[in-house]
Amino acid sequence: MTVRNLTSVLVANRGEIARRVFATARAMGMRTVAVYSDADADAPFVADADVAVRLPGNSPAETYLRADLVVAAALKAGADCVHPGYGFLSENAGFARAVAEAGLVYVGPSPEAVEAMGSKLAAKELMQQAGVPTLPSIDATGLSGDTLAKAGAEVGYPLLVKASFGGGGRGMRAVREPGELAEAVEGAGREAASAFGDGTVFLERLVERPRHIEVQVFGDRHGTTVALFERECSIQRRHQKVVEEAPSPAVGPELRSRLQDAAVTAARAIDYLGAGTVEFLLDDSGEFFFLEMNTRLQVEHPVTEAVTGLDLVRLQFDVAAGRPLPAEAVSPTLTGSAIEVRLYAEDPARNWLPQSGRLADFAIPTDAEFTPTAGAGIRVDSGVAAGGEVGVHYDPMLAKVIAWAPDRSSAALALAGALTRARLHGLTTNRDLLVRVLRSEAFLAGETDTAFLERHGLDTLAAPLVDDAGRRRHAVVAALAGAALRRAAAPVLGDLPAGWRNNPTVPQTTTFDVGTVHYRLDRTGLTADVDGEAVQLSVLGSGIEGPGRVRLEIEADGLRGSYAVHVDGDAHFVDGPEGPTSLVELPRFPEPSASVAPGSLTASMPGAVTRVAVAEGDRVEAGQLVLVLEAMKMEHPVVAPAAGVVQALHVAVGAQVETGATLAVVTANVEESNDAS
Repeated sequence: MTVRNLTSVLVANRGEIARRVFATARAMGMRTVAVYSDADADAPFVADADVAVRLPGNSPAETYLRADLVVAAALKAGADCVHPGYGFLSENAGFARAVAEAGLVYVGPSPEAVEAMGSKLAAKELMQQAGVPTLPSIDATGLSGDTLAKAGAEVGYPLLVKASFGGGGRGMRAVREPGELAEAVEGAGREAASAFGDGTVFLERLVERPRHIEVQVFGDRHGTTVALFERECSIQRRHQKVVEEAPSPAVGPELRSRLQDAAVTAARAIDYLGAGTVEFLLDDSGEFFFLEMNTRLQVEHPVTEAVTGLDLVRLQFDVAAGRPLPAEAVSPTLTGSAIEVRLYAEDPARNWLPQSGRLADFAIPTDAEFTPTAGAGIRVDSGVAAGGEVGVHYDPMLAKVIAWAPDRSSAALALAGALTRARLHGLTTNRDLLVRVLRSEAFLAGETDTAFLERHGLDTLAAPLVDDAGRRRHAVVAALAGAALRRAAAPVLGDLPAGWRNNPTVPQTTTFDVGTVHYRLDRTGLTADVDGEAVQLSVLGSGIEGPGRVRLEIEADGLRGSYAVHVDGDAHFVDGPEGPTSLVELPRFPEPSASVAPGSLTASMPGAVTRVAVAEGDRVEAGQLVLVLEAMKMEHPVVAPAAGVVQALHVAVGAQVETGATLAVVTANVEESNDAS
């Protein structure tokens, strides 16, 4: 077979996905081409590329999901191949076909293989014929009333409503009671149509607390299909993976062999070419069931790279060019353990609320410069940089952080340490939750399944790393740092200690969102309290490290430590030995502002209203759905906080709203209030 030398690649994706593919392409001597939306014009991946082509618009539907625009961009830029990345058009058979019809090489499977696995329903039927174990399922698209109820009863409860096209937890709902089914099917279909352009959904038997196990497969044009061991991706939120690892702590040699045989069978059934992943659910008895096949590279591919030493993106390019898989891929070896976490801009304690805005700082310590298969240590794959904006149009993932070590516990603890030391300023992230998961006894013992977060509880896992006493100490440190920056900017005597007084006087006061700090620094030392509760510490030294940055050496309770403080406007970010704390300094003389009417339901983020479930004058119960707001590719229900009457509706379906906008007003039920009194 003729080998085609690939010299220029367009990556039909964005963020860390594009940067990851660019890294290998550059190492192979290829010219790199990016496509970008208006919202991504200043994103790091655009600067990483040799050339970039603008796709006018912001939303995925206007830009990254427009196959015609992407193919036209590849031709305009002179690319000879297109890599789809993962997400967006990566599992779109029409796109793969359009690339080939344009005379370009598609770095992925054939359109026929993509089509075979594109519908989860059709894929399950194909796997049944191939002898791969599957779960009972029924197409629910267009079903309602008694027909839908009958389908639900046939599958059995509990069940999952799932989008037939797409993934990532979108278009998926768990249903435990028949009365919940209609709403779940409607919501999942609406979300699937928005995210993937197809609202087809089906019902599938829900396996309680399974492990999510997947097998990396690769096929070439010379008849070779191999499995590159398994990954476990059981720890999930909203059916979306958060922690991934290779190998799985639950898989031994015999089970690994069965899983790999089933995955290779699945791939051969569709003459699979390139990188793919066959996903299974593993129950307590050791039985596994086909879930789906992803006809693309996976987000979590770095853990496989770490334990095999293979660059999977390089293998993709080689296979696309017509080269056979190398010996090290045909007979792979498994070495050590690798764990990856997905670092998101989201607030786990507030129902995983996505965050948007500016990243004041972003730095995660690594042991070496990024290489796709760096041997030991920490690897970071990120699509953001300090000073950049996290917008509302795309997934809020900031980075993937990966650790490799000779054993699983060492990898987990190294990863937790790197996350703890990371500087993540400006947005709330899931960092503290990730650290607590990695350090938990249950995780270190390998006791992982898809109900891990639910079982251990967000009240514990999402708690800040820094306890109450530590936060008070951090508040005092932040107040001292702010004073030091002001003192350093003074036109005279700028070298005096910040807040120092020659004679005893009233304390200095700084009010943060977590409390009011009072402190006095004089000949006797530092005296401080937060809201009247004394904080004992000594300042051993301090220094300005740059604009808005102060480092203080502190001794507290006989322990000495270094605290880095970054002041960005009214925000103070403290990174200390205990972990990080973010504080907001409140103005001493706040300006009057318009008050929000009692009972107002406000937008917690910018987004689009996709559904309004009530009308003005309707009576609602506590927790009843009022409307649905879509942001960052997910639906976020807005519910009534208490029983009452919908006094006003300020939005309609299709409305775009900003953070803090009043969506509706629900007044308390007067009769119930009188009864309670």
